[in-house]
Amino acid sequence: MSTDSEDIELKKVGLELMFLTPEKYSNADGITAVELAKRVDLPVETVKKKLNILKDKNIVRVKGINPKYWLFDEYNFQRLDDDDEIFHLLCNFDDVDFDRFFTY
Repeated sequence: MSTDSEDIELKKVGLELMFLTPEKYSNADGITAVELAKRVDLPVETVKKKLNILKDKNIVRVKGINPKYWLFDEYNFQRLDDDDEIFHLLCNFDDVDFDRFFTY
């Protein structure tokens, strides 16, 4: 990750998947990159790149080929090393608006 803007985009995509509930999926297998891009207001190609970074860390799973459905893998996320930069990125809630994810 080379710039701060990439970190922000990765955090947006990661947190959106982390807090996404099955009721918000259009398909039981997960969410597509296009749907996710609309939710985080980022270009689809950017979202796909960020999803691949998360997939390489094994904290998201992909199902299907066309379209691909993405799901957050809570188990593998919890098994990440505490020193992992993506773990720290997704666990830093200082600037997160939780009203975006939850209805109180």
